[in-house]
Amino acid sequence: MEPYLFCLPLIFCLFGLFAYPMIRAVVISFQKYKLSQLNKVKFIGWDNYIKSLKDSNLGMITWNTVRYVVIVVGMQFFLGFGLALALRRPFRFRNIYQSIAFIPYALSGFVCGLMFRWSFNGEYGVINDLLLRFGLIKEKISFLGTPGMSIIPVYVAAIWLGYQFFAIMLLAALQSIPQEVYESAELDGCGWWRRLFSIILPYIRPTLLTILMLRVVWTFNSYELVYVITEGGPAYSSETLSSYLFTRAYGSLDFGAASALGLMFAVMLLICAGIYMKLTKFSKAGDF
Repeated sequence: MEPYLFCLPLIFCLFGLFAYPMIRAVVISFQKYKLSQLNKVKFIGWDNYIKSLKDSNLGMITWNTVRYVVIVVGMQFFLGFGLALALRRPFRFRNIYQSIAFIPYALSGFVCGLMFRWSFNGEYGVINDLLLRFGLIKEKISFLGTPGMSIIPVYVAAIWLGYQFFAIMLLAALQSIPQEVYESAELDGCGWWRRLFSIILPYIRPTLLTILMLRVVWTFNSYELVYVITEGGPAYSSETLSSYLFTRAYGSLDFGAASALGLMFAVMLLICAGIYMKLTKFSKAGDF
């Protein structure tokens, strides 16, 4: 009995922080629940879900989200993996370079969003100024006001802000590989590409699969960069599902519709995570 008593504080914390908000969100999703009309809260069944699925912008926003996650996570992985490989071996001033390279990871998404919003501003942004000085463009470009182009600053900001996560985690995984394995491979005449696919990737596969899944979920759920840089515009062309959910909740104050949308996204993420774990044989990732 005593061990269970010691666990009670943790159980209460988990219930208060996770279980109760989730249960409350499920209840609100079946209600007409607007913060501006709290005296008119009532049960409306599946109306919030039906209204969300019939939203004419949902298809475009979903496609924006898929592209955003694939491009951002893909670039973060390649840049982070390259940085981890570069920092794996000791060299002069490595600690200084490592500290500088990891600075963006210490910044908040809000601050990073403001930096890139000002940098890509069509009137006084530094990006337009540099492009004009190098003769790459003849007139200023309205990055944030052009459909199809407004999402580019968000891509750049998200990649710059998050590739260090891959670098940190993969660097730790690379440093755990025994040096004797590298030495044996060199004695056997293995080239760099052979060592990469036969030694490095198999050894770091458990870490790689884990951080890829985590980063996909985090990127899918991040909204601050989109909201700060473009606010989802123009005409929802840079909106993602998470930023759209944030706008529905705090723009129109319709918490019922936002809760329904959020629960649908959560189910979709769980399904995608299950498929990912099945295809990658996640449970056997540590087996060689």
